[in-house]
Amino acid sequence: MQGIDYDLTGEALTRLAELAGYPHAFALRPNTGMPTGLDMDGDGLLGGPRDAQGYGRFSGQGGMAILSRLPIDTANVQDLSALLWQDIPDALLPTVNGAPFPSAEAQAAQRLSTTGHWIVPIIGPAGRFDVLTFHASPPVFDGPEDRNGKRNHDEIMLWLHVLDETVGMAPQGAFVIAGDANLDPVDGSGIKSAITNLLASPMLQDVAPQGASGTDTADWDDPVPGNLRVDYVLPSTHWQVIDSGVLWPEPDDPLANTVAAASRHHLVWVDLSY
Repeated sequence: MQGIDYDLTGEALTRLAELAGYPHAFALRPNTGMPTGLDMDGDGLLGGPRDAQGYGRFSGQGGMAILSRLPIDTANVQDLSALLWQDIPDALLPTVNGAPFPSAEAQAAQRLSTTGHWIVPIIGPAGRFDVLTFHASPPVFDGPEDRNGKRNHDEIMLWLHVLDETVGMAPQGAFVIAGDANLDPVDGSGIKSAITNLLASPMLQDVAPQGASGTDTADWDDPVPGNLRVDYVLPSTHWQVIDSGVLWPEPDDPLANTVAAASRHHLVWVDLSY
């Protein structure tokens, strides 16, 4: 789940899991709204939502969570969310006139993850598999330095660094990358090579789930940017894909339309077996 606020005791997530009938739930504190005490967006002011590690008007706004019918091995979760952007291989750090943007001090404190990057082990009936989840920054809402576009690129590329074992510990068996990359491989803004390289990984299957708008998963006002594919479920090659889809609301389905009104992003689902 993306865009769910985090609270320290997990009360909201616990209640939601109970309501939805999921016996297992997991969340960590996201970078969204986490104060830095620095000017992180270069506007000369402090304490704004863009001065946090990830955009947020309060700590934990718009975090992530996993709901599961299967047990979650919380003791062996890898949380990569504290990795500094400048420490990532081949980082595309923003500059203005050759100087770090917004400052060297800000870049020395800036985490890569807008929300988080987690590798979460799930205990399935045929053994353990891992869910690799994240929610990247949208590659817009910045200036010519392209800070958000470059950060979005590096957030997506982090998974390739994990898979080639240059960052963190790569999954040893079946896994699924699931999350909001905020990047369409063809349309809209952003550095397309990040998502095209991820989709082309020989370790992954691009199932390309289909819905009422083809593979698009999000609905922005037309004509710009319009419908985009920005949300992904990418199983490793260990899995057999049974079925998949993107749930777009039907005009005569009031429940689906109520759910759709909560977000411009639509549910991506994939049935897997191994």
